[in-house]
Amino acid sequence: MSTSLTAPYTTAFDFERTVGPRIGVFLAGLRERRLLGVRGSRGRVLCPVAEFDPVTAEATGDYVELDPVGTVTAWTWVDPRPADPLDSPFAWALVRIDGADDSFFHRVDTGGDPSLLSSGLRVRVRWAAETVGSIEDIVCFEPVTDDEPSGSAPSGSAP
Repeated sequence: MSTSLTAPYTTAFDFERTVGPRIGVFLAGLRERRLLGVRGSRGRVLCPVAEFDPVTAEATGDYVELDPVGTVTAWTWVDPRPADPLDSPFAWALVRIDGADDSFFHRVDTGGDPSLLSSGLRVRVRWAAETVGSIEDIVCFEPVTDDEPSGSAPSGSAP
């Protein structure tokens, strides 16, 4: 008989703070169903955006619009809790967005089938039906199918 280790978790900030100019633009982009990154001081693209480069602590630079597709780099499988937006088991995963140099932590939905999930899986954003400028505007990432076109976001700089 095998058993799994379990622990309760909550993904939330238990405090209020202003989002600041960088994260505010990122959240406004989500409201418009646009995924933005920001260029760090060494030219690396960070998504989600950060106000300061995590390596050099210098202020980040220009925004970069990214296609809402990426690759799963690490994941763990979980059962849904009552507050989760997905009804079936899903993964918490690190997703490297195409064109970004770091990873985005979010849900990946494979319809409850863990055999469909692997590191290297190509995924795309599933947007909420109604967006409000919140990280929850991204319901989850879901596998890219062979018959759908690649991302549709224009390349180049953003706001």
